[in-house]
Amino acid sequence: MGSEGAARPGFAIRAFDAATDAAQVAAILLGAREAASWSEEALREMVSLPGLTAFVSEQGDTILGIVVGRQVLDEAEILNLAVKSEARRQGAGRALVRRVLEQFGEWQVSRVFLEVRESNAGAIAFYRGLGFVAVGLRRDYYRDPIEAATVMELRLGKSTD
Repeated sequence: MGSEGAARPGFAIRAFDAATDAAQVAAILLGAREAASWSEEALREMVSLPGLTAFVSEQGDTILGIVVGRQVLDEAEILNLAVKSEARRQGAGRALVRRVLEQFGEWQVSRVFLEVRESNAGAIAFYRGLGFVAVGLRRDYYRDPIEAATVMELRLGKSTD
């Protein structure tokens, strides 16, 4: 896993800056049907939440994607991941997830969770490729359409179980 500003093939990963990035990120989220769509205002406010971290991938002045995560004690959750449709399958999503996992590791997180639509086989395969495993199901978790969420987990270190 690279450092925050490390170059990736055609893009860089850096910390989300609400003041300058919120508008571009809100547009990306709006265009990503499978991601949670957060408004520009919500993105500006989220940075003040305790335990929250967010990173963007960018190419020049253009943001390609975002990942948002939250730590609570020794566990964390990936709350949102979205990459512009024209930039998908080029490594930006994988680099974003790896960067947030690196941050969680620095914070001594032992387990990371996320939810994904049960029907989103591509996302489930993507997360499996990063080491996540399906550990449960949340019925009627999503709306429009109503659908279950597959809960996935990645163990980063020793569990407190």
